[in-house]
Amino acid sequence: MAAVDIIVGSVYGSAFSVAETLEEALVGAGHEVTLHEEAELSDLDTGHFWLWVTSTTGQGELPPNLLPLFEEMRERCPPMPQLRYALATLGDSSYEDFCGAGVQVDALLQELQAQAVTDGLEVDASETLDPEEPALIWLSSWIEKI
Repeated sequence: MAAVDIIVGSVYGSAFSVAETLEEALVGAGHEVTLHEEAELSDLDTGHFWLWVTSTTGQGELPPNLLPLFEEMRERCPPMPQLRYALATLGDSSYEDFCGAGVQVDALLQELQAQAVTDGLEVDASETLDPEEPALIWLSSWIEKI
């Protein structure tokens, strides 16, 4: 089984709750999982699978706890073509920049040549009261690719 780093960007706890649910499912499938709520680049291993779970704040912005890692990666990371990842974003489509944090993270990872194993998940708070449910369905559709 694989080593998985779950990188969480959360303000009010919904993304963290989704991350914990995905962590439980991954551990149940036999994977070794580390959950990072205040991740720094030195905490992460590019040989691990990176699962990003983030909410979107304000006008499509990154949560404050994810911003330092994002900026550190943007400023210091060399290309990482060996890195494999998946990305789940929580947002609200009533805002103009729906899931904008995920868009930013994905663009950075693509710029760094990381490899997405699946299409990202976008959970719309205006349509979904329990974001853990679609996240688990999404995970089950690609978990064998880890």
